[in-house]
Amino acid sequence: MYNYNPMLPKTFSGGVRLAEEKELTVGKKTKIIPAPKELVVPLSQHIGSPNESLVKAGDTVRAGQALGESKAFVSAPVHSPVSGTVKSVDSFFHPVFGKSPAVTIENDYRFEETPLLAKNDPDRLSAEELIGVIRRAGIVGMGGAAFPTHVKLKIPQGKSIDTLIVNGAECEPYLTCDSRLMAEKTKEIVDGVNILLRILGIKNAVIAVESNKLSALFAFEKIITPPLRMAVLKTKYPQGGEKQLIKAILKREVPPGKLPLDVGALVQNVGTCFAVHNAVRGGMPLTERCVTFTGNCLKEPGNYIVKIGTRIRDIIDYCGGFNEEPAKIISGGPMMGVSQYTLLAPVVKGTTGILFLSAKEAETCEEMPCVKCAKCVDSCPLRLLPTDIMRMVKFSKWEHLKEFHPSDCIECGTCSYVCPSRIPLTQYIKLAKIKELSEK
Repeated sequence: MYNYNPMLPKTFSGGVRLAEEKELTVGKKTKIIPAPKELVVPLSQHIGSPNESLVKAGDTVRAGQALGESKAFVSAPVHSPVSGTVKSVDSFFHPVFGKSPAVTIENDYRFEETPLLAKNDPDRLSAEELIGVIRRAGIVGMGGAAFPTHVKLKIPQGKSIDTLIVNGAECEPYLTCDSRLMAEKTKEIVDGVNILLRILGIKNAVIAVESNKLSALFAFEKIITPPLRMAVLKTKYPQGGEKQLIKAILKREVPPGKLPLDVGALVQNVGTCFAVHNAVRGGMPLTERCVTFTGNCLKEPGNYIVKIGTRIRDIIDYCGGFNEEPAKIISGGPMMGVSQYTLLAPVVKGTTGILFLSAKEAETCEEMPCVKCAKCVDSCPLRLLPTDIMRMVKFSKWEHLKEFHPSDCIECGTCSYVCPSRIPLTQYIKLAKIKELSEK
């Protein structure tokens, strides 16, 4: 039995304590938003090679049918969330890429399914077969990164994993979709964890949850048994980063330029574990997800199960509209999310939340000169030197960039948040990373 002791939370060096801003949705159970009349499903919703369309305008599709795929290993197919008719395959608004090829489907409301995946007993499938199911289901990292899950599970020759860390930190302000998922779908998440352990051929799994998520902690306490165990994390940002979790739980340091598997660890989000359960046990490809819609501008903020491809505009209508017109709309959390310029952008696999900020909440300050206070250095979870990287970019000292390892930055935004001069340090580091990539 796991004993919760709030005096002994695990953490990492650096980071910052943020206002949580979760009260609007944290206690609200998930609700299902019915699929709208028209859905726009981007063909690429993952990190990796883009998908090519398998359908054309005029085609009839069924729920669960593959709409796009790529033969490349680092990719993930996308599937139709409803049955209906393909209206077009064309460039459309994307919440991350700006514009991207997408399939527009007119919903016929029949929800005729296609038997793309079989319902399976994971104990009867080999690790390779289970990875194949996960790949065909189009599962990606559900914490926002959207890296194809089957790729992470395929451990390269010469590498070994001894511990699976299940990421339930959800450290970004406002977001509560993972919290609700952990409280409401606990058994399914644990089953997904056990399936992943079978694939990896290991027994050690740690479910990591921040200390402010008592409902999730108590829900897991009731059902987990050894060798699964819990780790209570200090409520701090960015506690949910892979390297920060590994440091906090296993006391292992992932070296610059290396991956978690280089220190024997693998991290998967709780939403990903839930999707693995649905794919293997239920034969369901990834066509819907839990999303937090929040902000004082919304009349009915909450946690909603949404079909992938549902446009932000349709969700707002379902939530009763606005109390006041938002000044900024962010896909994801306020620290790492992406500002949206249209309500026509759809929910994708990596959409954890949609945040609607008022003019006062979205107010920005003018950048001032650096005062050399070193707050950005003290708070950086990777122990980088943000101001030095900023200077290299500002004065085009590109030849010195590698000395400061900008590629290791996880773009958490902590440095920008703590800067008293309001220097957009994260943006400068992003420019440095783009420059590095362009020279490779």
